[in-house]
Amino acid sequence: MTTHGLGSSLAYLLSRAERSVNRGLAAALAGEGVTVEQWRIMRALADGRGESMGELAEAVLMPHPTLTKAVDRLIDRALVYRGPAKGDRRRVAVFVSGRGAELLARIDGAVAEQQGLIALAFGAERTEQLMRDLESLVAALDHAELKA
Repeated sequence: MTTHGLGSSLAYLLSRAERSVNRGLAAALAGEGVTVEQWRIMRALADGRGESMGELAEAVLMPHPTLTKAVDRLIDRALVYRGPAKGDRRRVAVFVSGRGAELLARIDGAVAEQQGLIALAFGAERTEQLMRDLESLVAALDHAELKA
């Protein structure tokens, strides 16, 4: 384990890992003309319930202005649309379109293949453990924020 320089920073190592994962994912998605951020948006909307822009920004880890531009690009491609929220027609929500759902079904294989390559390189058990550990870390940090 590195104990000096940037390599001693958890934040730096997490950022580096994210960059590597996203680089491979971006390459896998490029064939369909979809960015990692656009994939995350469509994946977050895949359950069909629709999300407000605020909920969606939180779910996909994007600032509101950046999300608005990304959603507008997806709307231009007819992959998502804005409409009245289910249960409260006064609110506007974003939904994945039928065309977006078809695209998502096609790219899910590429995403799974990319995750498989990570598991092959890092080991399937270690990859699964890492995912559990990261989920636990996020939950612990969220809980700590609530107390602060």
